[in-house]
Amino acid sequence: MANRLDKILSTMGFGSRKQVKELVKNGCVTVDGEVVKDSSMHIDTDIQELHVNGEKIEYKEFVYIMMNKPRGVISATEDEFGHETVIDLLDDGYKGYNLSCAGRLDIDTEGLMIITNDGQLVHRIISPKKQVVKKYYCVLDYIITDKDINEFEKGIVLADAYKCLPARLEKISDKEAFVYITEGKFHQVKRMFYARRNNVRYLKRVQIGNLELDSKLEPGEYRELLAEEIKMIFE
Repeated sequence: MANRLDKILSTMGFGSRKQVKELVKNGCVTVDGEVVKDSSMHIDTDIQELHVNGEKIEYKEFVYIMMNKPRGVISATEDEFGHETVIDLLDDGYKGYNLSCAGRLDIDTEGLMIITNDGQLVHRIISPKKQVVKKYYCVLDYIITDKDINEFEKGIVLADAYKCLPARLEKISDKEAFVYITEGKFHQVKRMFYARRNNVRYLKRVQIGNLELDSKLEPGEYRELLAEEIKMIFE
């Protein structure tokens, strides 16, 4: 797909469009081996080779990143209070892609984050109508009961009277469980357990749809998703 040269280079972190225009003007940019002087020209990086200062540029219209979000990091593109965000953890080469998070995690919650500039994918993941299941691993303060499991299945009523959609509570041990939800309300998993007079001590998202968090990723690490992994989210 063809895009403007200045858009491609600004997205790739070569500066503002004004700065890119100056870069092109100085003869630093070649397309298929030829120096170009028009920063507004359209090129198709799928079939044309783009170099800046002799370095080949690999441009992608969309990027899809899996991250193991660590505690203490905000799942947002920026934070007015100066907290570190998931975007801050990414290499500078991603900074021009106008990325967003496909569903948020609390600052003290770890686990699977999908970060992308594909707005349609974000909507499909976070919309309750799409029924994409999010799986969480929980450690609790108190013993999980059969009554808790039944109430999760019926739909927990939160303190503000909001009734959650039916959820699955899978008991692992007395104080450990997996929770499966299709919504993403503020602090939802914690509030669901609080409504059952229990407290979440540790929370980690481990799966979105059929996409599991890569066990090789340490907290704060990330990698790009493969095409087949993106499809797995909705299978």
